[in-house]
Amino acid sequence: MLAHLSDLPTPPAEALVHSDKLAALIRDAIAANGGWIPFVRYMELALYAPGLGYYTAGARKLGREGDFTTAPEMTPLFGQTLARQVAEVLESGMDQILEIGAGSGALAAALLTELERMGRLPRNYYILEVSPDLRERERDLLAERVPQLLERVIWLNRLPTLYQGLIVANEVLDAMPVHLVRAGAAGAEEAGVALRDGAFVWSWRPAGAQLRAAAEALRLPQGYRSEIQLQACAFVRTLAQAMTRGVILLIDYGFPAHEYYHAQRSEGTLMCHYRHRAHADPFFLPGLQDITSHIDFSAVARAGSEAGLAVLGYTGQAQFLINCGITDIMLRIPPENAMAYAPQAGAAQQLLSPAEMGELFKVIALGKDYAAPLTGFASGDRRGAL
Repeated sequence: MLAHLSDLPTPPAEALVHSDKLAALIRDAIAANGGWIPFVRYMELALYAPGLGYYTAGARKLGREGDFTTAPEMTPLFGQTLARQVAEVLESGMDQILEIGAGSGALAAALLTELERMGRLPRNYYILEVSPDLRERERDLLAERVPQLLERVIWLNRLPTLYQGLIVANEVLDAMPVHLVRAGAAGAEEAGVALRDGAFVWSWRPAGAQLRAAAEALRLPQGYRSEIQLQACAFVRTLAQAMTRGVILLIDYGFPAHEYYHAQRSEGTLMCHYRHRAHADPFFLPGLQDITSHIDFSAVARAGSEAGLAVLGYTGQAQFLINCGITDIMLRIPPENAMAYAPQAGAAQQLLSPAEMGELFKVIALGKDYAAPLTGFASGDRRGAL
């Protein structure tokens, strides 16, 4: 259920000052561009403006004290299970892992701990992190949880070249800026942001050639509004160019195109998260809230294929984790030990339940020069739905 803005908690005074600084920066950008910027630019500034954007400033974002919780934050069970798939890829002759956007470092810690237990540690665990604040938090958490493995972890400022190994990105694509479009009477229109009495307001203009072509290919009915993820697709193509051999695992919430652009989603999937409350106003407290959209996995698969990647598998998160043996891992704690087992069972319920993360979240695997089957897609592979 979406929260009403009046029900959202009031931030402290220093946070409001921070948001005001970012809002002033965005207003300057609008003025410099003739009174209008495309929404994709607004979202980019709101999330990534140096020192001010949501992901580049110092406020806590993940966990109980933040705005949302990811699967690795919720339980190490997620990373322990994912490690089964990671180990399988490493056993094919590759010895490197690259995690994109490692958040707090919880997934890296769980993966490294489990891979050490399995005797399948990578030579290097790279982390590409654009947020200086998150990079510091990742380093601190890994130093606390896996100090003996910290020397294997290397932080990067840019993608490596000629990379061979595994790339994993959990809830990364959904945080990439999106174009908002609607089907107008005269063709595709792009949402932008203008100013009215100093406040941000929506303003629509005819879409440019690339965006118009992408929108019109969807054959949306007049008035339909949604997102098109040109940046996420460009990112997938960039990963393909950086890789000479390996597997890319992308985990996020979303749908194949025929579900994404269903009639029931005629207002799109854009969502904002503030203090564990979801709402739909991206102009609320810029810099203090997350802005996301669901992922069109058909577009991701197409971008990968066009860049020379093979689609190795696609399925729901629950099916993927079951295929990787989550139930076996859970049984390391005997059910008779209720005090220890109950929290784990509760976390597993959230990971697997169709009403929680089990069906909304999907896993897609893309590969280059990799032919071996992947355990995570052994049953319930839905590549045909893309």
